[in-house]
Amino acid sequence: MGTISIAGHVNEKHQLLAVVPESIPAGPVTVLLLPVVQEDDAGGAWMTGVAQAWADDLGDVRQDIYSLADGEAVHES
Repeated sequence: MGTISIAGHVNEKHQLLAVVPESIPAGPVTVLLLPVVQEDDAGGAWMTGVAQAWADDLGDVRQDIYSLADGEAVHES
């Protein structure tokens, strides 16, 4: 049988609670835990601020210093 992924919850007593599909037979299993990392509000605000700053810079026509007529075409051999 291959690997399956299920969602669970660890309670205050550090017990893992999860519902396993009926296709899994009773008996011992190996459990790999991947804790869900919850980002704080500051991380989301930082990403939003950076995205807005970049959008402002990229949308500024003064940044358009090159045109399609500039440079030379590159021809691969």
